[in-house]
Amino acid sequence: MAAVGTLNDEALKRKERLKALRERQSAQSDAVQQEEEKETEKLPKPVFRSYKPESDRLKELSIQSAKPEDATKSIKEDMETGQTDHVVTDVDLSNLAPRKPDWDLKRDISKKLDKLERKTQRAIAELIRERLKASQEDLASVVMGEALTRNNTKNMT
Repeated sequence: MAAVGTLNDEALKRKERLKALRERQSAQSDAVQQEEEKETEKLPKPVFRSYKPESDRLKELSIQSAKPEDATKSIKEDMETGQTDHVVTDVDLSNLAPRKPDWDLKRDISKKLDKLERKTQRAIAELIRERLKASQEDLASVVMGEALTRNNTKNMT
């Protein structure tokens, strides 16, 4: 019989735990419902700009149409301050024409390119001088060779 008593005790404990669990879940669902109610209360009221509502309650939320103001004074002031005595008579076409996409790169590299161009011209001149010296030496050997062959042919005859 002792087993029956412990089973009854266990059943009561289980019922209490289930009851506590139900209470916690209901408390959580109540909290969720309260948050949802707060969120629905926080929704912004509509503001009608171009829509003309028909109901009186919604008419209160519409914005009154703005009435135009007289802007002639401000326009006259702007016209007076906008007048300048400076008139451009000389127009530079280089400032008006659109520039190529790489104009800034060319501008930045132009100094370096000038230096390289001078070095290139010097190197070309030096190569030409070397070729001339070599060709003069070849020319001298050809002339000397012809002179020797002439002398040899004269001596043989």
